[in-house]
Amino acid sequence: MINLKDKIIIVGAAGLVGQNLIVQLKGHIVAIDKHAYNLNILKQLHPHVETILADLANSGDWQNAFADATCLVMLQAQITGKNSALFVRNNIESTQRVLEAARQHQVPYIVHISSSVVNSVADDDYTHTKKQQEEIVIRSGIKHCILRPTLMFGWFDPKHLGWLSRFMKWVPIFPIPGHGRYMRQPLYNKDFCRMIIHCMENQPDGAIYDVVGNEQVDYVDIIRTIKKVKKLKTLIIHIPYSLFYALLKIYAVFSRKPPFTADQLKALTAGDHFTGVNTQEVFGVTQTPFEEAIRETFGDEQYSQIVLKR
Repeated sequence: MINLKDKIIIVGAAGLVGQNLIVQLKGHIVAIDKHAYNLNILKQLHPHVETILADLANSGDWQNAFADATCLVMLQAQITGKNSALFVRNNIESTQRVLEAARQHQVPYIVHISSSVVNSVADDDYTHTKKQQEEIVIRSGIKHCILRPTLMFGWFDPKHLGWLSRFMKWVPIFPIPGHGRYMRQPLYNKDFCRMIIHCMENQPDGAIYDVVGNEQVDYVDIIRTIKKVKKLKTLIIHIPYSLFYALLKIYAVFSRKPPFTADQLKALTAGDHFTGVNTQEVFGVTQTPFEEAIRETFGDEQYSQIVLKR
């Protein structure tokens, strides 16, 4: 068991999980990320955290920060993108560079955050590279555990439910693809971060945990819950799946970073049902009910108004 006051390295720290995790951590934290805007938000919120702006796919001085670290949390991930090279660079090459630094400085333990997509029927660049990323960590020779969360939501979210909630506020009509009865198992990020901390403290060796939101919620009901909590008057309408898919393909041609892609629509409607560990038994974490978590996400005075850039 480690002392969380010891030096902890978090890579990909300025994203959704990292920002939420650091809210719950104290001690000597080194946060490394290549996104200057998001890293600056982290620095402003947590002046005690040491921040390093660096592209993890390139070797550099940032690797020296791993000296004397007692734990490494790996969060970096390319989730959406318009070409395969981005996923290879940011999911594979970055992991190789990070593990080089961990081995060089003999970091004793890694908590690697993977994704439930490795168990999915989805066939896309994100799924392929996340599977490869896991294999690289397993072969690293460093004591580790792997967590595979489902769709997450919470404070700071620039994508997923955060983007959907902002889009719903901006437009008078919110489109739903097809019937909208696409079952999701959303995981509250605040709960997930408590699970990460449990693994950091207890250091299970070689364990792989599928972490799933306790409640099964249809996509259309997620949208309705957000509308209810935010007290919006947006009209929710259903449009044919094929039309929705075509519109996403067209939008991606003109957008450098489309917030929702055709590949993600296919993943949404793929019919995946994930089975996860009992989070109370394994991590001592009782998950927050979905609607209560949505209220916390969009109602917190300090964090709900802070939105990261993609």
